[in-house]
Amino acid sequence: MHDQPKFFPQRGTDFYADGRSVRPQVENTVARTQLHEDDYFHTGLINGKEGDGMPYAVNLQVLQRGQERYNVYCTPCHSRVGNGAGMIVQRGYAPAGNFHTTRLESAPLGHFFHVITNGYGAMPDYASQVTPADRWAIVAYIKALQLSQKATQADVAAGSHVESLSEIAEHEGLPAGFAKEWVLPPTAVQGTPDGQTFVLPSTQNGTSGAGSAAATPSTGSAASPARQITPKQ
Repeated sequence: MHDQPKFFPQRGTDFYADGRSVRPQVENTVARTQLHEDDYFHTGLINGKEGDGMPYAVNLQVLQRGQERYNVYCTPCHSRVGNGAGMIVQRGYAPAGNFHTTRLESAPLGHFFHVITNGYGAMPDYASQVTPADRWAIVAYIKALQLSQKATQADVAAGSHVESLSEIAEHEGLPAGFAKEWVLPPTAVQGTPDGQTFVLPSTQNGTSGAGSAAATPSTGSAASPARQITPKQ
């Protein structure tokens, strides 16, 4: 049994004419769970560029799922309000992206999905922790979170009332400083040689890679029908 005929990984053989023990895969073979028929759904890219549409319709259930997943995986760095001053950032980790900057408010939806999938700067990828469907739910919630910080009465349904954070803090009996702008503590570090925020190198068309702000600024919520664009395959 010690001297039995078998193939060893990464070792050749004279059994086959090409000398390889590992045989080529049958053409068009796809590993289980890796059949990505909808490329945009799994990458957030269209022809190599970040798309700006949701691959499925967004409703309240999707936003609630996105909020739940966001609170689990994103708040340690980005905080509950998405300003990049999460708890581990306050304790010395590199500052996370602030979703309420002009650059990220105008970034296409595919940008957020691509970053969650592949990471960005000091941020690791979350492809193994968060399924593609949940990543898109987080993207929808991020867009709703961005809108919530600048919402007006025109952005809500008839009969609803928009309150500022300071008004809510007053009603809830919270400290006066609760609604003030959050700032990074002295312990926060940028993690770059020049102490500035990490930005991907510029591409040939003059825009920065995954952090491109060249997309047309959004004028509505991710949950709005006007934003539910079906990407071309």
